[in-house]
Amino acid sequence: MQSSLKKIALVTGANKGIGLEVARQLAASGCTVLLGARNQALGEEAAARLAAEGLDVRYLAIDLTDPATIAAAASRIEADFGRLDILVNNAGIATPGDGPPSASSLDAIERTLRVNFMGHVAATQAMLPLLRKAPSARIVNVSSGLGSLTLNGDPTWPHADVKYLGYSASKAALNMMTVQLAYELRDTAIKVNSADPGYTATDLNGHRGTQTIPEGAAEAIRLALLSDDGPTGTYSDKNGMVPW
Repeated sequence: MQSSLKKIALVTGANKGIGLEVARQLAASGCTVLLGARNQALGEEAAARLAAEGLDVRYLAIDLTDPATIAAAASRIEADFGRLDILVNNAGIATPGDGPPSASSLDAIERTLRVNFMGHVAATQAMLPLLRKAPSARIVNVSSGLGSLTLNGDPTWPHADVKYLGYSASKAALNMMTVQLAYELRDTAIKVNSADPGYTATDLNGHRGTQTIPEGAAEAIRLALLSDDGPTGTYSDKNGMVPW
């Protein structure tokens, strides 16, 4: 096991998009970053690209739909570092066949929930013993405004016509994990928060988003590096609080 004063951060789904930028900026802040990705070739290439920038970034195999890889990732972190300071639950999918409640396929809903919600529950449960060993750990769940019940129910919201039942339900469920886990850990130094990146140009939306990737990554990074007097159990974007 390596002894290190540097914070150890795991970012899932970090081989591209917002996850890659979160990994880059956390490493630039002084963290050792474990770049989590299910595809070994893409993960290793992304980690090598950041390492070439002089950043301490290492590929870690993890597939949120494969419990064996989640367990192996936790074991690897335990052996190499003995703790985990930051967990950014970023990996996510948008599934063909998802859509409004009357038309969304049950298979698409199930596949989306399996990755975007259940996968993060599994990863968090596996990493929690390591997070408890850190002096002051942070869990950031990368959510979406599409997971807000309040915003979805507001016909004046700019994205009110964007209805993907599976995706929105997965992010609402992830927000519920934030609320409940923050309560469960209220007497510890671990803080749990949801970050809404905003409408960011990534592969997930065919690069139609109106924000840059660094703009979309900003709130997750802020929450990952919260000071000890920072909040827990919140849902926010770069402009402030987002309604549940």
